[in-house]
Amino acid sequence: MSRELLTGNMASAWAARLADVDYLPAFPITPQTEIIETLEKWVKSQDLNAKMVMLESEHSMLTAAGAAAATGVRVYTATSSQGLLYGMEMLYTVAGWRVPFVLTNVSRGLSAPITLESDHNDVLAARDCGFIQLHASTCQEVFDATLMAFRLAEDKDIRLPVLVNLDGFYLSFTREPVDLPDPAMVATFLPAFDDQGLSFRAGKPVSEAVAVLGGTPYSYFRYELHLANLNGLEVFDKVAAEFQQVFGRQYHQLECYRSEDADLVFVIMGSFSTKAKDAVDQLRDTGMKVGMIRPFMLRPFPAQKFVESLGGKKAAIVIDQNLSMGKGGILHSEVASALYGQPGAPSILASYIGGLGGRDIGPEEFYAMANETLDAVKTGVPLPPRLLFKTDEMREMRKMQAIASVERDNGDTGRSQLEEEQ
Repeated sequence: MSRELLTGNMASAWAARLADVDYLPAFPITPQTEIIETLEKWVKSQDLNAKMVMLESEHSMLTAAGAAAATGVRVYTATSSQGLLYGMEMLYTVAGWRVPFVLTNVSRGLSAPITLESDHNDVLAARDCGFIQLHASTCQEVFDATLMAFRLAEDKDIRLPVLVNLDGFYLSFTREPVDLPDPAMVATFLPAFDDQGLSFRAGKPVSEAVAVLGGTPYSYFRYELHLANLNGLEVFDKVAAEFQQVFGRQYHQLECYRSEDADLVFVIMGSFSTKAKDAVDQLRDTGMKVGMIRPFMLRPFPAQKFVESLGGKKAAIVIDQNLSMGKGGILHSEVASALYGQPGAPSILASYIGGLGGRDIGPEEFYAMANETLDAVKTGVPLPPRLLFKTDEMREMRKMQAIASVERDNGDTGRSQLEEEQ
């Protein structure tokens, strides 16, 4: 085993290499491109014995991934943001094919307006397609989750594609120490793909299903897919236990940090959970009984784990790095649905939208959220959903709007006048 300083993208590529993948359909997009470039370099140098094909779009890439997986080869690919949406049709299709492969998504905010930095609207747009979803918070987790993803995808009780999400820029281009195991260790945990049941072969044609189905058989097959996805909860626990036995690192459907005796719990996913942990430590030093819960697995949704982990708490603060237009935070809605009607559920379930387009969430904002929510517990008045946005940020926005307005009305001369006034 060696320890390397790797970006999240490099950790993804190393996991695919050590998983001994056979086929790599690809299409580059920022901030995912480093994964594809790294794998291509290894294929050319023969450090990775795999077939790599550059496709003309993410739609074609996902089609190729599903078709190849149906033949019984181990498949890996990656995308990001607009690319994930470009291939959205095929996400549903390949999940319906019940083919196992791993897709890395490097989260990036969606247009418009355009940004290259991270939030979770891209990956959460795909939450209903049938893919299992794992969300990493560190570069080590990116590597580990990718190995576990192959085990989940190829398990006979699942046989579904698995999406591993990492935050763009915050993880994709951030270097952290990552333990890389020897290939023999990986082979112990992840043996060669058992393609039993995937019987598409050129010399052995078969018919899996008809092209068009009526409502009755369609309902049956869609519900079978749903049940296979739910099997991921039990299979994950088995896979995580074996992973710990081989590599010594432990994973749970929900990561709970200093939450057992907490009155108030932050609920957050992705790399910003590391900021939440730091905030929890600082708030604990002030005497606040605060903790954090992070979903490592988002699909299937670990509803019962949320009920158990949040039972008896006074309040929970769900911090969403996404925004469902016209509704609010997606994770907040899902946690609320799990807690609805449950005895011992927190009396206050606060909703904050933060981190859109890569916007940072500072320690002072965690402190403010905690105090506002505890005040709501005392008064019994629920907090309305709100956007994390500072006064100086709003001032800067108003300044930019004023400059744009003057430019529109008076041209560049007007801008010079405005700047002189300021």
